[in-house]
Amino acid sequence: QVRLVESGGGLVQAGGSLRLSCTASGLTFSTNVMAWFRQTPGKEREFVALISWSGMRTSYADSLKGRFTISRDNAKNTVYLQMNSLKPEDTAVYYCAAREEVSDSPTSYNDWGQGTQVTVSS
Repeated sequence: QVRLVESGGGLVQAGGSLRLSCTASGLTFSTNVMAWFRQTPGKEREFVALISWSGMRTSYADSLKGRFTISRDNAKNTVYLQMNSLKPEDTAVYYCAAREEVSDSPTSYNDWGQGTQVTVSS
């Protein structure tokens, strides 16, 4: 059974930074694309970033390029999301997800974590 556990969320002031982590089990982590999505109440889950199994390819939502960085450590079965220069509009529940092929569509992913809340105060 696939299990994805996010951590690292919290309350931060605008302009601050957070690093989210997602540790996976029950899958062959090193052959899975890992992605981050986020969701606010009443809105659809939106793509944030993804990273290929090797870490050689990354992709970001256009609005987040330059502020967010995704990385992974296959030895630790963990994917990270470094978030800098945070804005109040970044407030959301952040989810990690896994699948074997690249996709930025949340409907393509079957395996999800429980999410971690990020709140950015102005």
